[in-house]
Amino acid sequence: MDKDLFQGYKGEALETLKKFNVHVWDDAKLETTRGHFSGKVLPRAENTDTKHIVLKLITGYNVGIDVDTITAMSGVSVPQPIFHIPEKEFPYTPGLPSVKLLGTGGTIASRLDYRTGAVIPAFSPGELYGSVPELADICNLDTEKIFAVFSENMAPPQYIALAKKIGEEIENGIDGIVIGHGTDTLHHTAAALTFMCQNLPIPVVLVGSQRSSDRPSSDAALNLMHAMTAAGHGDIAEVMVCMFGPTSDEYGFLHKGTRVRKMHSSYRSTFRTIGDIPVATVTRKGVVPIHEHYNHRRKDKNVKIIPTFDDRVAMLYYYPGMKPDVLDALVDNGYKGVVWVGTGLGHINKLMYPAVERAQAAGVHQFMTLQTLWGYVDMFVYDTGRDMMARGIIPAGNMLPEVAYIKLGWVLGQTDDPEEVKRLMLTPVNDEITEREPYNGYLIYQGGVHEVDEFIKHVHK
Repeated sequence: MDKDLFQGYKGEALETLKKFNVHVWDDAKLETTRGHFSGKVLPRAENTDTKHIVLKLITGYNVGIDVDTITAMSGVSVPQPIFHIPEKEFPYTPGLPSVKLLGTGGTIASRLDYRTGAVIPAFSPGELYGSVPELADICNLDTEKIFAVFSENMAPPQYIALAKKIGEEIENGIDGIVIGHGTDTLHHTAAALTFMCQNLPIPVVLVGSQRSSDRPSSDAALNLMHAMTAAGHGDIAEVMVCMFGPTSDEYGFLHKGTRVRKMHSSYRSTFRTIGDIPVATVTRKGVVPIHEHYNHRRKDKNVKIIPTFDDRVAMLYYYPGMKPDVLDALVDNGYKGVVWVGTGLGHINKLMYPAVERAQAAGVHQFMTLQTLWGYVDMFVYDTGRDMMARGIIPAGNMLPEVAYIKLGWVLGQTDDPEEVKRLMLTPVNDEITEREPYNGYLIYQGGVHEVDEFIKHVHK
């Protein structure tokens, strides 16, 4: 009985609840040395401490109350909540575009697991409509759950399955595709699908959420509406990432799948186009292109699906003092490709040269990218760069490190011939390498200076 009434609580926190006859799920009022708190008592995670009682406040946020600060406490028993959103049959509206939502998991399709305190992928795509009925005004939606994993568990087998599914949906005549995906590796999947799904006649939009649906500041619903708008009504037929533009909910950005990166752990506006400008902005009213060049929507079904990947590829982030055995271990374990993430214009130390030569002799394909993210590899400026090229490392232009890693795995899934690998790697599929970066493709402003503070205060966040 105690287990049902005090789920997860133990030690001092359990004794405090018993003392005041308050139970999990009660609507409680607490008087503490730090003030008054009101909210619903939540279960504790299995691996947490014994000193705090957790409340969900009326604002939707959770707070932990140290039991040593509690002076009085009362609770009103209420029915235990049901953590399930019933699936609803999506209504069909003549004249609206048909969009397929492919679910993979992630925060946009998730709920809170009160046993562990973690957000778990538990909502099916159909349940999303139950929580976001506005989607019916945007498109005719069909849903299918392909995976139910956190994005850190997305890998080449999932990329390949998604690419094949995209080809099938295009053949079936769908007007647009949205892929619900966790944000942590969303940009990896976007790059993979860009290479695997070429000459798209329709938009393929990856979307996620930085904040889960149980939080009042969740971006899940609006991101999903924006993604559906871009997929169903937009003219840009590419693999794109759709997430918040500014920190407000004024509009979303559509980012090219090969030039986007997650840049903040918690901001809703975490995704940024690197070395270029976003493809477009999107609101529920429609898509407004801001990039001059993009692939336009077509009525045919002519798409090129190349679902290949060799996972014997690694990315090495160079650090001062790196020792040769790091690379030797990869070679010894049969890796066939290495993407270096070098300093400055693309450098590593001389201590690594013998290992680079051994890797080259073993047939390992090596490409150089930059830790700076912005800018181009230039290995002709210093002796170090020329020495590395002489030992087989190939500069990869302004390709982002993660994109180069994904592309090298994709290329090696097709060929192991050194010249063909080099040709495919350095031939852009969709702007993963560009001839130049626009003047406004690199904008990093620092707070604390007058002009930036004025901009943030009066213009935009």
